[in-house]
Amino acid sequence: MTAQIALEVFGYAGSVLVAVSLMMRSLVRLRAINFVGALAFSIYGFLIHAYPVAGLNGLIALVDVWFLVQMWRQRDYFQLLEVTHDSEYLRGFVDFHRADIAGFIPGYAYEPAPGQLSLLVLRNMVPAGVLLARVEGGDARVLLDFVIPGYRDFGVGRFLFDDNAAWFRQRGIHRFVSAPGHPRHAGYLRRMGFHPDGENLVRELAAPALHDRGM
Repeated sequence: MTAQIALEVFGYAGSVLVAVSLMMRSLVRLRAINFVGALAFSIYGFLIHAYPVAGLNGLIALVDVWFLVQMWRQRDYFQLLEVTHDSEYLRGFVDFHRADIAGFIPGYAYEPAPGQLSLLVLRNMVPAGVLLARVEGGDARVLLDFVIPGYRDFGVGRFLFDDNAAWFRQRGIHRFVSAPGHPRHAGYLRRMGFHPDGENLVRELAAPALHDRGM
């Protein structure tokens, strides 16, 4: 491969990354991928002496960095909101996102039942996700674990399964059991600490530390 061809491939790669970034639903991913693409295209423009191209894309890369820094500095406020199984808002939320939910959990049907654990996860007071589970002994069998587009940066999952482990233990829940669903959903569950157990993925809730027990 000649240097000229390698340079053109480098420029095309930067263009593709910029285009791909616009397809991201997560704002963090959009900015991160756009930054890499714009930086690559800026370097390409500089190397071929297309200075307006280099300058414009360099400016775009700086703007991406500014937004990424603001996102990382922002302290999100999370809150669990438990609702009744027959909540009309919950029904509307699930119905509105029905098509997206089906992409992660094929064949999912919303069938609320008394005694079902129904949680909305608020992020900066905006409903960002939902967890529906059937509690059986010490297990919470996950019926629906869904985060809306734009909030899929694992912040909601970490808040739910890590930060609120004690909240679930206080309600007699010691582990979560979930069907894998779509491979993307299974990948998310593994990132959240779930591991294979037969046909399901499970996550044990760690025992509370001594100071959590008041010792």
